[in-house]
Amino acid sequence: MEPAVSLAVCALLFLLWVRVKGLEFVLIHQRWVFVCLFLLPLSLIFDIYYYVRAWVVFKLSSAPRLHEQRVRDIQKQVREWKEQGSKTFMCTGRPGWLTVSLRVGKYKKTHKNIMINLMDILEVDTKKQIVRVEPLVTMGQVTALLTSIGWTLPVLPELDDLTVGGLIMGTGIESSSHKYGLFQHICTAYELVLADGSFVHCTPSENSDLFYAVPWSCGTLGFLVAAEIRIIPAKKYVKLRFEPVCGLEAICDKFTRESQRQENHFVEGLLYSLEEAVIMTGVMTDEAEPGKLNSIGNYYKPWFFKHVENYLKTNREGLEYIPLRHYYHRHTRSIFWELQDIIPFGNNPVFRYLFGWMVPPKISLLKLTQGETLRKLYEQHHVVQDMLVPMKCLPRALHTFHSDIHVYPIWLCPFILPSQPGLVHPKGDEAELYVDIGAYGEPRVKHFEARSCMRQLEKFVRSVHGFQMLYADCYMDREEFWEMFDGSLYHRLRKQLGCQDAFPEVYDKICKAARH
Repeated sequence: MEPAVSLAVCALLFLLWVRVKGLEFVLIHQRWVFVCLFLLPLSLIFDIYYYVRAWVVFKLSSAPRLHEQRVRDIQKQVREWKEQGSKTFMCTGRPGWLTVSLRVGKYKKTHKNIMINLMDILEVDTKKQIVRVEPLVTMGQVTALLTSIGWTLPVLPELDDLTVGGLIMGTGIESSSHKYGLFQHICTAYELVLADGSFVHCTPSENSDLFYAVPWSCGTLGFLVAAEIRIIPAKKYVKLRFEPVCGLEAICDKFTRESQRQENHFVEGLLYSLEEAVIMTGVMTDEAEPGKLNSIGNYYKPWFFKHVENYLKTNREGLEYIPLRHYYHRHTRSIFWELQDIIPFGNNPVFRYLFGWMVPPKISLLKLTQGETLRKLYEQHHVVQDMLVPMKCLPRALHTFHSDIHVYPIWLCPFILPSQPGLVHPKGDEAELYVDIGAYGEPRVKHFEARSCMRQLEKFVRSVHGFQMLYADCYMDREEFWEMFDGSLYHRLRKQLGCQDAFPEVYDKICKAARH
């Protein structure tokens, strides 16, 4: 009873403090108190509920039986919208705060909300090496199930709460993408409900135009109701090598070489300054050397990016064996390195041992409770961006990031970009090696101004035929946006499928210039 009494006393004191100072003051200046006392326990309850629900649904095999009825319900909602005169655009009814994107979806208030309650794994076919899932299935669900039966996705993006639908309609990447491409490139089929309420199944050989146009379209061609994704055999561990590298030229050369080596199952870089980085390469294995096992995902372990930084500070190489699921979610507990700005002492051993089992707070709850003042502060003084540029442009890109925003650490993740139709493809007719440059944190460049600095960065990315991930704030005007992305197939299908009166154009849905 004593811990419960102590927690109750702390909560009471906190409420009295809030009453004196005001809720907005506390949420802005002492947000860690609110996060630790309320959001962490609430996040834990959410996680337990959804884990138990997913396990029960899969064991009872109830999801496939219910799936068809749920799809028919979505079709019914779309047809009712048409019968009522198609007065507004449609969008999914999922609240904007539930998405991992930091952007606030104001269109939810004005568009027709179509309720899509599709959050289950439908089938695992190990003979065809396919998993069939509904769009709201999360990466946490996928790894929990697949690794338990000896399988995994070729590309399994990092954060637990990322959904299949978000990774298809937006995009997803992981340190295996130099072999397999982006998340869309491991998908073999999509099932959608279109603007007229009809159901369509598309693959590279069936309704192929729609299959290639769906990725990055942000739900503006139809409602995704299921997807089929490749799976591959999994092994118990990742044998991970850590190599500190100094000097920008040496960093780029080393990273490029390792990204081109197909024997590497995983390649990742963490850049701690313009001249200092740790390059990590990994392979899956079933055996671990004695004394080198590191279960980095355990709640009491140091945050992964801090653990990696120790190799840089001590200037030594390292070799560790990390359990596969721990590796896949190595950045989850610290939300890459964003959590250090919310809970500054979060990596302290005392905090990790006492409260680390509740970490991280769910991004959706952080969004829900941030308030307008804090949202504007984040928008003006915080950067969360992923820019995808050709590997050959990496040195120039890192110099540009350094001069325009000066945010560290920087995440480097290589990927192969096939020459396929759609919004995103290389400039030539052949596949090309690209790199995702992820910048998350507070800019340290003098006189940072979000709009002008980000527009400058976007201009550089366009100039090298790169792309901006669309979950982040985008400041381009319409002409600049369609200079970055190839809209030829997308616009043709929008007209052909009757989407122009049913869904907003992707630019109008995500770009700040269109939303303000």
